[in-house]
Amino acid sequence: MKLKERGIILIPIDFTEQSLIAIKQSYNLARYTHSRLVLLYCYEKRGMERFEEMKELAKQTEKESGLPTDFMTVKGNVYEETDNVAKEIGATLIMVGLESHIEFKDIFKPSAFSMIRKAPCPVITIRGKENRDGCENILLPLDLSPESREKVDVAIQFAKYYNASIRLLAIFSPDDEGYENQLLAYSHQVKQFIKSKGIPCSNKSIGTDDIPKAVVEYANKIEADLIIVMNKPDLSVKEFFSGTDVQKIVDISNIPVMIVNPMKRESLVHFSSGI
Repeated sequence: MKLKERGIILIPIDFTEQSLIAIKQSYNLARYTHSRLVLLYCYEKRGMERFEEMKELAKQTEKESGLPTDFMTVKGNVYEETDNVAKEIGATLIMVGLESHIEFKDIFKPSAFSMIRKAPCPVITIRGKENRDGCENILLPLDLSPESREKVDVAIQFAKYYNASIRLLAIFSPDDEGYENQLLAYSHQVKQFIKSKGIPCSNKSIGTDDIPKAVVEYANKIEADLIIVMNKPDLSVKEFFSGTDVQKIVDISNIPVMIVNPMKRESLVHFSSGI
C-alpha cells in the first residue's frame, strides 16, 4: 500500500479543540507528500451548515500552512459521510481528532471506529492535546497475521518522509512459546529488511495478556510520535461486542495512531490481533 504524493488529506471538523489540533498535525505530512487539505463539516439540519465559518477556517489554514486548502459542508452523520466523501474525492489519508473516548456500548451506532473500519484509505487518529511538529520515532507493533505485514511498507514510507526511526514491538502471550519463537524470528527479519532500506530500526519483545496497554505504555516510554497498526478484516462475536485490540489502542492512546485497512484477499489465515 503506497501513500501517493500529490494526494488529498481529508480532515473532519466539528470545531472542537481536538479537530482543530488535527488540522495542524496534518501540515508536515501534507508538505512532504505535496498534498492538499480538505476540511469537512457535517451538519444534521438545514440552517446548521456553518458555511462562512468553514470558509474562514479554510482560508486561515491555507495562510498558516502554505498548503492548498478546500472545504466541504455535507448533510449527514460525520462518521458515515467522512467515508463517503473520502471515496468521492479519492482521499489518500483521513486525519481525525477524537475528543472523547469511544464507547464500546455504542458499537451499533455510527461511530468513529466504524468509520475507521470502513475507510477507503489509512486513518490517523489524534487524541492527545500536544501538537507534534515532526516524527522522529515510529512504533510498529508486530504479529504473525498476513495482513499485518502490509503496514511494514507504510511505516517505511513514513520513516523516509520524516527521516524517522522505526521501533518494532513483538507482543505475544507468555503462555505460547511456539508463537513467541515464530514472532521473534519474524521480528528479526523485519528489522533487517527495514535497515536494508537505510532506516534506523530496533526491536523489542514483550510477553503480555494486555496488548493495548503494553503498546501504549511502550510508545510513551520510547517517546514515539506515531503508532502504526493494522485493522483486522473480520471480527469475532466477542470482538464485535467488546472491541478489538486496535480499537482499544485507539481508545487509550495519547499518541497519534495510524490505522491501515488490509487489502481484500480471497483467503486469510488469522493468527492474532491484527496489530
